[in-house]
Amino acid sequence: MPAKTTSTQLIHHPYEPPAGFAAPQPGVFKASTVVFPSVAAMRARDWKSRQGYTYGLHGTPTTFTLEERLCALEGGKQCLLVPSGLAAISVVALALLKNGDEVLIPDNAYGPSKALAEGELAAFGITHQLYDALDPADLAARISDRTQLVWLEAAGSVTMEFPDLPALVRICRDKGVLTALDNTWGAGLAFAPFDFGAVEARVGVDISAHALTKYPSGGGDVLMGSVITRDEALHLRLKLAHMRLGFGVGANDVESVLRSLPSLPLRYAAHDRTARELAHWLAGQKEIVQVLHPAMQGSPGHAHWRALCAHDGGAGLAAGLFSIILDERFNQAQVDRFCDSLKLFKLGYSWGGPVSLVVPYELAAMRPQWPPHIRRGTLVRFSVGLETVDDLQADLAEALGTMAS
Repeated sequence: MPAKTTSTQLIHHPYEPPAGFAAPQPGVFKASTVVFPSVAAMRARDWKSRQGYTYGLHGTPTTFTLEERLCALEGGKQCLLVPSGLAAISVVALALLKNGDEVLIPDNAYGPSKALAEGELAAFGITHQLYDALDPADLAARISDRTQLVWLEAAGSVTMEFPDLPALVRICRDKGVLTALDNTWGAGLAFAPFDFGAVEARVGVDISAHALTKYPSGGGDVLMGSVITRDEALHLRLKLAHMRLGFGVGANDVESVLRSLPSLPLRYAAHDRTARELAHWLAGQKEIVQVLHPAMQGSPGHAHWRALCAHDGGAGLAAGLFSIILDERFNQAQVDRFCDSLKLFKLGYSWGGPVSLVVPYELAAMRPQWPPHIRRGTLVRFSVGLETVDDLQADLAEALGTMAS
């Protein structure tokens, strides 16, 4: 019987819009509850399958669309969306590690990844070791029967070393250990995480974790991460943990990333061009003793970057991220004044957005010992946005003058 009261009609109105609407942007579907046509349909649907819908946490047309496009970006087959890049790292660890296991992490990895191992994982009885990302032999020597997972990062966080990824992955594969790559820097564009191509056919990582907060979002206004795989059984292990942990992402945030994805290659290339030009200019400034940028000759791991990202003899691709080492004659107060004097480079964490950012780091507090390939001094990291290179260079020149005066 049709409802007669206004209140009920507002909820159960029979109108349904006609099918066939098409537009450049996919629709935004928001749901916790998903409505089933019958009890039989409810019982038949499998939340693990993307062939139907069961509950908002398990996927909507909006999230499924983003997952498919991210798989296309990185060359994977299955994708999970999580609330942040760190959540992507966390779900991998919690899905694959148990009491008595060990995980190996590069010594130059993203700080919160190491903090997770030192905190929650240690409390669960999971141990970890740090290995030298530039020394495959060091990784090989540390793998034991307890090692269940090896994290990789290219380029290294803050100090920007680029490892020999094929060599590291080959070691892990030969020892039967899973590999997970923090692929935020490469963004699925600098190199293919699941197939290193001309460098080593059919060699790639098992898992790619990506902070979509950075380049895929591109606006500095979205927190999201992804975990991408090619192996169905491995994906299921991750998906079960993802479900039990209750990870979900907001539909409007998914919409923002979907809107930004088509421009990702253009933005990434623009960040890259400006960063390289600024990095080369800074290398010639007397206040600076070292510039850390994987695409620059002499930067730690440059040959590995060239082999993987520019193997065809071209310019290759690199993120708009680099660090400098200011001469140790400048004290912390002077370095802080340099950063504070910058007008276009804003003080702030993260990267990949339109606004250029700067952060000074205390490298001695971040690494067990000072890396031998890093000159002594104070490290400052830059994330290059989309401003004009001449304006950014002028901003840096003025701030360097302020620091030295």
